[in-house]
Amino acid sequence: MDEVTRLLALLGVAGIAVTVLAGIARWTNNEGRRIRRGLKVILKSQPHGFLAALGRGRGMGFNFTTNQVAVVWDAGAWGLVYALDELMGAEVIVDGLVVGRAHRGETRRALDAFDAAERVALRLVFDDVGSPDFVLDLWLPEDEGRSDELPPSEAIAEANRWLARIEALLRRPVTTRRPASVASAPAPAPVQAAPTPDPEPQAPPAPLFAFAADDDQPPWEDDPAEADEDNEDDQDRPLRMGA
Repeated sequence: MDEVTRLLALLGVAGIAVTVLAGIARWTNNEGRRIRRGLKVILKSQPHGFLAALGRGRGMGFNFTTNQVAVVWDAGAWGLVYALDELMGAEVIVDGLVVGRAHRGETRRALDAFDAAERVALRLVFDDVGSPDFVLDLWLPEDEGRSDELPPSEAIAEANRWLARIEALLRRPVTTRRPASVASAPAPAPVQAAPTPDPEPQAPPAPLFAFAADDDQPPWEDDPAEADEDNEDDQDRPLRMGA
């Protein structure tokens, strides 16, 4: 009897252990948690906000410390990271129609749909040539009957909430754009003024009292010979006395 009791106790403990391990494994491998872990790896930090498209293995998350946004596929197995200012806008798609949108520099278009029959999706638009958009299907008809199904009306409401959040992000000032490699143009050579020609030499000014170069004396001094002749003439000339 004691052996039977001991065996039953061991079986009970083993069953409990298996149940606990199965629960832990299921909790760990939950699609939403796997997406969150993938975002954590890409963003190098716990995402400050994330949205998972359950059943599709897709998700997005934000890191406001580094101003980055990341998107993942395959339940977080791989993904892409963008600078937050590369997020240009978001659109809510219901049954193939864009029923709400918020884009950088534009006024938000309010959501005008409350039910869906084919699809509810949130589309992110990025300023990137290689991967310009990312679509999260929040509800599809094949989701019916799934344990984590999100009804169409709730999927639309969730998309509308994220549209409002993204609009608030788009209003923030751009501060983290990746620096573009711009080749600087060579500095223009300094403009040199044309050389000023040397002034032509000017002739020295003429002397104030010019006289011939071959004269032996200035013109105001009489020639001695002429002076002697004048004196002789004065001696021969009779003296006239005034009355």
